[in-house]
Amino acid sequence: MMSAFTVRLPDETVAKLDQLAEKVDRSRSYVAAQAIEDYVAREEWQLAEIEAGLDEAYRGEFASEKDLAGVIAKYVKPASER
Repeated sequence: MMSAFTVRLPDETVAKLDQLAEKVDRSRSYVAAQAIEDYVAREEWQLAEIEAGLDEAYRGEFASEKDLAGVIAKYVKPASER
């Protein structure tokens, strides 16, 4: 089942949406629905990850100093290599 509803957007956004729809040979409605579906999926994932992290924190499951140093070492060069 699919539901329909009205969304109010600035004219500039609608113009951009129409340009995108034309480029991918789809309707404005299709492109807007895809954008909303992508947004909802991304937000659901992000909120689930935040909730999982909070649950770990409440249980006292934190990274050790050694674990943290290992992650930092992957992304930060030592001063002697700069």
